[in-house]
Amino acid sequence: MSEWKILPMLPENYPAVATIHQEGIDTGNATFQEKTLTLEEWDQKYLKKCRLVVLLNEKVVGWAALLPFSSMNAYRGVAELSIYIAKAARGKGIGKALMQEIIQTSEQNGFWTLQSLIFPENKASIALHHAYGFQTLCIHEKLGEMNGTFRDVALLERRSNRNGE
Repeated sequence: MSEWKILPMLPENYPAVATIHQEGIDTGNATFQEKTLTLEEWDQKYLKKCRLVVLLNEKVVGWAALLPFSSMNAYRGVAELSIYIAKAARGKGIGKALMQEIIQTSEQNGFWTLQSLIFPENKASIALHHAYGFQTLCIHEKLGEMNGTFRDVALLERRSNRNGE
């Protein structure tokens, strides 16, 4: 029987995290990022707290982490969410469990707003976010350029019921 568990990410998890991120990059509908980052680059990009991995039969099959929204103290409780599930692990409820855990972990760490930037074509990700209280605030038209084409990006946001007012 397959069992998964969600744990804080450790540096030794990074090769699998990078592989899953590359799967997302390869879809063309997960990120503007063109290649995976080194562990050092990833470590600088993402906040030190609220980094999670999902282990399925002891193998990393998903991850979630937060990026800072701003360096200003007024925005200390606002972060951008990245969440990725390995292609082979999709459809097993792992994304839902990971989303629930990253929300809970973010709130325990004082975050009051989570945002996600998602390509509108990534309907599964948008549906997952909506299921956990994220609202689509707007569609930024032609926000970024990818392979010579300007892409729209949906801005989704979730306000904590525990933190902030």
